[in-house]
Amino acid sequence: MRNTTCRAMKEISFEPVWFDSLGAKSSCIRVETPDLSILIDPGVAAMQPSFPATEEQRRLWKAQGRRAVVEASDVELIVISHYHHDHYMWDDPGFYEGKVICAKDPNRFINGSQRERAEAFYQALYKHFGQVDLDAVVESGVTGQYADPLDGLPLARGKDFGDYQDRRNALLGKGRLRFYRMVEEWNEYPRIPALEFDDCEVFWADGAAFRLGRTWVRFTQPLFHGIEYATVGWVIATVITYGGEKLIHSSDLNGVYIEDYAQWLIEEDPDVLILDGPPTYLLGYLLNKINLQRCVDNLCRIVEETSTELIILDHHLPRESRFKERLVQVYEAARAVRKTVVTAAEYLGQMPRVLQ
Repeated sequence: MRNTTCRAMKEISFEPVWFDSLGAKSSCIRVETPDLSILIDPGVAAMQPSFPATEEQRRLWKAQGRRAVVEASDVELIVISHYHHDHYMWDDPGFYEGKVICAKDPNRFINGSQRERAEAFYQALYKHFGQVDLDAVVESGVTGQYADPLDGLPLARGKDFGDYQDRRNALLGKGRLRFYRMVEEWNEYPRIPALEFDDCEVFWADGAAFRLGRTWVRFTQPLFHGIEYATVGWVIATVITYGGEKLIHSSDLNGVYIEDYAQWLIEEDPDVLILDGPPTYLLGYLLNKINLQRCVDNLCRIVEETSTELIILDHHLPRESRFKERLVQVYEAARAVRKTVVTAAEYLGQMPRVLQ
């Protein structure tokens, strides 16, 4: 593994394996401490048709990304933050041979499409490693009580959106109803168990933590994949520390729309932050200007209020060529405090594909 650590970290090294700025959707990173090697979100998907490249180029970059992920898989631990295809190797159970998998719990805080993908994935995984039929090992559904997740986000809940407030309240009301409908589904789902085989172990990571030597690995409770009550579901973020060094992989927060998540990152104050950006290519469609500015403000706070030396700001962001223009305030804030905010491609000394 190349020594791609930043100046502040001497014991934790990391390598961006593949990211959107390299031409295919991914946020895969390999991290190594003296105690443990970890691969986070080993998945790759082709760029959307609107990406300014030919279909042949998009297929080529996806294939290159997949090869890079496979080549980086000589690790002990694999993290799956959620079940979108650009975050896990969904179609090759053998990829996980000899690994411990710390994965997002597929039984709760998950939307319908990701639940279906998780069922297919664990059916194939358990059949491959133990000749176990998932239908034969699922457990009876366990009725759970779930608080409104917005209650745990006081900064976001209390934010004044001015003229947009009435519209926001209406959207939150619809999201809350959708959330409780999903709760009913979670309580009806057969429970997918986390199983252990000779050549593969699976753990549900939501809110979990463990220590190996001087290395701590922590996972957050489920976080919204985007704005409050995002229809695409939830993710878990990963925090890796060794001694006084810390790296965080945010997974898909969509550039930190939610103020409480920004505050959490500020309080964590990592040396290196692997952060996804807002999907500016969806501006005017699934992203409005109010939430984009909200994201910009939160990113500026993270830049200005942490001692974080390096922020790799990539996944979702470099899918259209004006992304730096859309986030000009963030880059200006970074220059003002002499922080490094770059895409993975730039960190590796390359120009993002979308700018070529």
